[in-house]
Amino acid sequence: MNKTREIKIGDRVIGGGNPILIQSMTNTKTENVEDTVEQIRHLEDAGCDIIRCAVPTQKAAKALVDIKRNISIPLVADIHFDYKLAISAIENGADKIRINPGNIGSEEKVRAVVEAARKRSIPIRVGVNSGSLEKHLIEKYHGVTAEGLAESALDKVRLIEKMGYDNLVVSIKSSNVPMCVRAYELVSQRTDCPMHIGITEAGTVYSGNIKSAAGLAILLHEGIGDTMRVSLTASPIEEIKSAKSILRALNLYNSGIEVISCPTCGRTKIDLISLASSVETMVLKYPYDIKVAVMGCAVNGPGEAKEADIGIAGGDGEGLIIKKGEIIRKVPEDKLLSELEKELDAWKTAKS
Repeated sequence: MNKTREIKIGDRVIGGGNPILIQSMTNTKTENVEDTVEQIRHLEDAGCDIIRCAVPTQKAAKALVDIKRNISIPLVADIHFDYKLAISAIENGADKIRINPGNIGSEEKVRAVVEAARKRSIPIRVGVNSGSLEKHLIEKYHGVTAEGLAESALDKVRLIEKMGYDNLVVSIKSSNVPMCVRAYELVSQRTDCPMHIGITEAGTVYSGNIKSAAGLAILLHEGIGDTMRVSLTASPIEEIKSAKSILRALNLYNSGIEVISCPTCGRTKIDLISLASSVETMVLKYPYDIKVAVMGCAVNGPGEAKEADIGIAGGDGEGLIIKKGEIIRKVPEDKLLSELEKELDAWKTAKS
């Protein structure tokens, strides 16, 4: 495990061996408080630990006050180019800001942001991007490389640390998986700043999940990463679901329901693909740590679902409700989802 220093973001803590926190970013107009709050609340229910909002205008910065008042997770302001927006976001209650000092401007402007953050003990996420790597580093390394990204990130960290502020988180943004992984590895060897990891511009739910899982699994297995975002061209809810799945596959996440499902075959007589997808979405609202199986075959389903706490298996026009491999009852096929929900509600009541 790569040991990093602890950083407090609102009422959450990252680094120092604390659990890896899941992030996402709203895609609403931040100025529209009602829509933004609604989306964040859905993300909270799905398991989002920290949320980030774009702050492209002063109106968006001022909206943070009302947004923060109506949500329960830390709020991060995403800033590009205008240092005044970073200062305004801090003054309006952001729990953390994300900047690229390279596009904020002069050292004096960066210092002004740092002083505003210091006054309120707000952490700064220092981000570098493969698409905007400094010209001198491109020339030095003969192109955009992991070494250049790492040097750029470390230069930004040292710049702010020389200003007497070390309340920092580091992120490196690249859509090239091997390059991104290598850059994080290099940076982690030379700083104890917490790491925000992710593969940027990864793509759609299909391609983005593959690229994200490939890169993030390597980093997480190496002990690199204190907070993470799976960046997808999709609903932010999908980002949370994917992040939880990646962490759970590496035994780094044990909160919430894990859904297992069988591959379809010639014995399958129900729309298992749609059913499993619906179950994955439905279980997001349940916080307890259990396993739910979704099986397409009533013959093998009970045996295959033995490792699950609760399971459903489809048949020909009907299905089975299963607990710990034992058949509890038969239900009509179109009632499988609702009957599973009843079982989960009863589980919730029994555990409360």
